[in-house]
Amino acid sequence: MYTPAKFKLADEYAIQAFIRQNGFGLLINHPEGNLWATHIPMVLSEDGKKLSGHVSRANKAWKGFHSDVEVLAVFQGPHAYISSSWYDHENVPTWNYLAAHVYGTIRTVEGDELYEGLKQLTDKYEAASEHPVAIETMSASYLKNAMLGVVGFEILITRIEATRKLSQNRDVVNYQAIIDELEKRNDGGSAGIASEMKKEAPQLFGSKSKGEPQ
Repeated sequence: MYTPAKFKLADEYAIQAFIRQNGFGLLINHPEGNLWATHIPMVLSEDGKKLSGHVSRANKAWKGFHSDVEVLAVFQGPHAYISSSWYDHENVPTWNYLAAHVYGTIRTVEGDELYEGLKQLTDKYEAASEHPVAIETMSASYLKNAMLGVVGFEILITRIEATRKLSQNRDVVNYQAIIDELEKRNDGGSAGIASEMKKEAPQLFGSKSKGEPQ
């Protein structure tokens, strides 16, 4: 992934937190010699070394789950268009965004490993439900059929590249102008980027920011 040094996110724990917060990703592999992309939720292990998930057995992605072939999982956070009309000088428009690319080798899982993967995924996303679903309470026959309809996988992570492009190349005046304009919009991406830029400000401008750019 192309990432200028100014926008590179290298903090291991920050990257892991980002992946966990944005777990619905894009798995890219080469089943039957074809480039293939699958939009699915994935779970990062506690030690940050593995990703797990599953695909429908009807999805041919699993036919490319070979341990000797590299796969790529892409995770994206908020993103927003940045108009150069917001600057106090001539420039071109751009786009701010957060993303992580996870590379690794993949293998299929079944039996107890598949069950545990389904449980982790369900528990994670049911946690906020008023009446959470748990696979432990599902009937044995239903769960058996459900598991037969999917192919589980585990990715052993070999490297991660992450970008946090938040106008870090702007001075404090223009940085604040971008935040102000983003907050005028009524969309989640702009609000998310404005929030991330406020978090970044103390590292960029120190005492000038007082928690937020001035």
